[in-house]
Amino acid sequence: MIEAVFFDAAGTLMKPVRRVGESYRVIAAKHGVDAPAAAIAERFRICFDAAPRLAFPGAAGEGLAALERNWWKQLVATVFQPWGKFKSFDDYFDELFAYFATPEAWALYPEVGETLTALKERGRILDVISNFDSRLPRILDGLGVGGSFEYIFTSSQVGYAKPDREIFDAALTQHGLKPADALHVGDSELNDLQGATRAGLKGVLIDRDSPRVPANRLRITNLRDLITLLDG
Repeated sequence: MIEAVFFDAAGTLMKPVRRVGESYRVIAAKHGVDAPAAAIAERFRICFDAAPRLAFPGAAGEGLAALERNWWKQLVATVFQPWGKFKSFDDYFDELFAYFATPEAWALYPEVGETLTALKERGRILDVISNFDSRLPRILDGLGVGGSFEYIFTSSQVGYAKPDREIFDAALTQHGLKPADALHVGDSELNDLQGATRAGLKGVLIDRDSPRVPANRLRITNLRDLITLLDG
């Protein structure tokens, strides 16, 4: 029986209130750089995929926070290289980083609350496993769901990023579970579905853009489908 359900965060539990490219554009315009949101979004995708892992083995406290912040600062600077210099890039980055640290920058998907409640009523252990940084617990608390999870594992703190099996192992070890005891759901085929499956967990991909409910039970279109999957 599946005893624990692990969730990815961004793209699975929550999404930006505005598209990332639009938020970057709006704040950049205040600091003297005018760039199209769609072009920023494409640069972000390319640069994010090419960046080193957001994972810092052995780091903690203020040292970890500094490493996280510098990782994002380097990424954002690379994103904006085609558009030249800001009046003050440091001021721009400070505002951008602070914005995405607030719950107001994010929104839960509509079915999240009821799904988490239903899973807890069924006695499942709930955790988050995310390639995010130490801002995530505050965001989830502000969105009203932080208390639903026993632990929130972020790649920056664990020191390993999905799809590496070590970040899944960290959650399993915390609860004394075997891989077959847990299910992990997320929106990335590589990081979530393949990563979890290779680590021995039941991996489930959520694809909200699918035009129909997939025949493959490893793919769902809504988190509510987890209840049917687990009860079936």
